[in-house]
Amino acid sequence: MSDARTPAQIEADIKRRRDQLAETLDEIGVRVHPKTIVGDAKAKVVSSVDNSLGRAYVGANRFVSDVKGRFVAEDGSPRIDRIVPVALVAVGLVGLCVVASRRRDS
Repeated sequence: MSDARTPAQIEADIKRRRDQLAETLDEIGVRVHPKTIVGDAKAKVVSSVDNSLGRAYVGANRFVSDVKGRFVAEDGSPRIDRIVPVALVAVGLVGLCVVASRRRDS
């Protein structure tokens, strides 16, 4: 099987392939450069932190909404029947802590 290409065509093909190879080597050089590697690592960490913070915010927001739903009626008024028992328990716990603290100091 003979090659029907002219020497000029062969030289042009070699030049084109050499240019493609040079471009590929330049891309590889950029990818393995330490600054590129560090930049990619930083981007991954930032993305991970952003995702974690986003999930934490959504979780906290859901928790606050749940708590608010328990102590505030749909019309926005406070639900005294639920607030008073919780407040009494809180006051009792603070009182127990104060008494226990005084006993330790004595």
